Amino acid sequence: MHAVTPPGRGSRDSRHGLTRTALTVAGKLTENNSHYNSTQPASQIPSQPTSQNNEDMNQLTPVALAASLAFHVSGAWAQAAPAAAESGKTLSTVTVNASADASAQGLAPAYPGGQVARGGRAGILGTRDNMETPFSITSYTNELIQDRQARSVGEVLLNDPGVRIARGFGNFQESFFIRGFVLSSDDIAYNGLYSLLPRQYIAAELFERVEILRGASAFLSGATPGGGGLGGTINLLPKRAPNEPLNRVTFGVSSGGQGTVSADVARRFGPDSSTGIRVNAAYRDGGTAVDDEKAKLGLLSVGLDWRSRDVRLSADVGYQDHQLDGTRPNVQLGAITRVPTAPDASRNFAQPWTFSNERDVFGTVRGEWDITSALTGWAAYGHRGSKEANSLAVLSVDNADTGAANFFRFDNDREDSIDTGELGLRWKARTGSIGHEVVGAASWFRGKTDTAFTFGAFGSPTNLYDPVFVPAPVIGPMPALARTGDIRLASFALGDTLSMFGDRLLVTLGARHQKLEITSFGVPYEKSRVSPAVGAVWRASKQLSFYANYIEGLTQGNTAPAGTVNQGQQLAPYVSKQKEIGVKYDSGTFGAAGALFSTTRPHAFVNAAGVFSAAGSDRHDGVELTVFGEPTRGLRLLGGVTWLQAKQRSTGSALTDGKRVIGVPNLQTTVGVDWDVPGVRGLTLDTRVAQTGSTYADGANTLKVAGWTRVDVGARYLTEVAGRLVTLRARVDNVADRNYWSSSGGFPGAGYLVVGGPRTFTLSASVDF
Repeated sequence: MHAVTPPGRGSRDSRHGLTRTALTVAGKLTENNSHYNSTQPASQIPSQPTSQNNEDMNQLTPVALAASLAFHVSGAWAQAAPAAAESGKTLSTVTVNASADASAQGLAPAYPGGQVARGGRAGILGTRDNMETPFSITSYTNELIQDRQARSVGEVLLNDPGVRIARGFGNFQESFFIRGFVLSSDDIAYNGLYSLLPRQYIAAELFERVEILRGASAFLSGATPGGGGLGGTINLLPKRAPNEPLNRVTFGVSSGGQGTVSADVARRFGPDSSTGIRVNAAYRDGGTAVDDEKAKLGLLSVGLDWRSRDVRLSADVGYQDHQLDGTRPNVQLGAITRVPTAPDASRNFAQPWTFSNERDVFGTVRGEWDITSALTGWAAYGHRGSKEANSLAVLSVDNADTGAANFFRFDNDREDSIDTGELGLRWKARTGSIGHEVVGAASWFRGKTDTAFTFGAFGSPTNLYDPVFVPAPVIGPMPALARTGDIRLASFALGDTLSMFGDRLLVTLGARHQKLEITSFGVPYEKSRVSPAVGAVWRASKQLSFYANYIEGLTQGNTAPAGTVNQGQQLAPYVSKQKEIGVKYDSGTFGAAGALFSTTRPHAFVNAAGVFSAAGSDRHDGVELTVFGEPTRGLRLLGGVTWLQAKQRSTGSALTDGKRVIGVPNLQTTVGVDWDVPGVRGLTLDTRVAQTGSTYADGANTLKVAGWTRVDVGARYLTEVAGRLVTLRARVDNVADRNYWSSSGGFPGAGYLVVGGPRTFTLSASVDF
């Protein structure tokens, strides 16, 4: 066994002693502005060469086959690392223009420290360097995902100071508060297209990067199908075959006996390595740190790409089967005057017969063609088919002191069919001293939802602190599936980014016309709206940029309810309006950013004359500060702080006027530190501290939810065993085993609570063949 070389940087920009162009050792490759990197983190490369030597829902045969493939092909494809690495020589870079979005730009390169990228995708504007975009974007890398042992999108975004994780209403769906607005996982984009990935839970093995664009984005990306995205959007980038062959197998175990095995295999072949394939498979099964809670996941994904001089193509297809048994549910609040104390974090008050199963098959294809040196066209299409089956016990607390509660049984089946696509042109030109990058795009979305549900056993007694477990109550039979939702979105957008004064001033102007056709439970809604945007960046120096933007968000307007003067009237689409100014700093190895923003969103209510109108609003004013990178050798920082004042205004009721929005704290902080231990080659320690201020679980602000602070720690060790690169990782989340309410709300207007997870231990070992 050999430990890796001690961390080193200087001009090398890598924590383990290789220059950036030498990262082909052990299946690693260079990250630069046009080359894709998606293997073992560059910052973890050793300086020594290493050898590269419920029914059908339970069927996981594709996963088993893919895992077997990883073991069988590893020997046949094993390669020795070039001897040049041992002699300290710089290895040549292999140029492979393979990228997740089939673009010539490829992925934004990783920033020093490897945890975030230098930029990300700004919707139809494409991949942009952070210093040159008038929007706030953070792109979290696969290196961070691996090192934090993140298992889902939510666990990745625990590292973001402007995001807090919540749950959907009555289910186990991951939802996200971004700048105080809710984004459900239905509205997450996959390679730029909305709603293609599993609706409730997205496993981390499916993506290379998690990109978060803070703020409204109607012009950049269009309205989301679920009506979220007013405070920000999330885009996930799929994995691509890197320059060098990749064979990686990971084994893991966590509290409760949850076992994990995954395989990641990639190859490039053909003339000039123009074709790539990457296969990821994973299987998890067992208990969790919560008593009597079980989870099972099976996953298989295949990513393909091909490129020629002028054409680039990519395709992805995936399968995920996620099953939950006895998972602890959300906690609703009955007629009580205060929030109950959070129960023991390990205690499970779920009824033992409850379950939630979701199975998804999804895929996407994308192509880009350089028609001329100045004109490029692209097209993309995606599809998802999903089936869900749930049996839930919805708990509501009646007494905050004793924890007395009741539940009712709710069963439902659901099927979704999603089709979506995009066409676009990008043209570069100059008019005198002014440069132009003009973009035009058209997009469409069709989502069909069929559901069936039955419920009963209302008022069944239980207790939050001392649960009463009963056999599954008998309720009515499940009816046949029926169409309950049909969403059709269509839009076209036009924008121009002007560059002036030697490209020091960049001005973006654009607008998108969006048509919304939404039918929910037989009630149709059809409206349209033009959403403008303007943004500017001033490059004061190579290290300093100032920016500003005005951009809008768009969601469906409500329909006037029965009993109002204008009963049945469809309100115009709700337009959120965001104004933002900010500054960005980049020293080359350490970066920071600050933003001051204000966003308003219409709020509808029935006025004194009995008319239902969007006369009120919610206003979210905030300040964000973020830091990232490697300020000194062997020390990496990631995190920041968000101050947010989210208030209801002109609500039509004195009880809620001027009160805070449900679930939104005034202050939230996340700070992560990575430290390469001096004198112990290959050993890195990390810690993350997350703090969230108090929130309210009701619009009148009578139910205050206590704030919380959580500390997580981890360690990883890189070594060589029998010529194989081995990465050992250990992690403890919620070190102090605190009992706390991790979120309130997660669905507009609802103030249900979620218990934070208990102390959780996770161990894993990754082996590169």
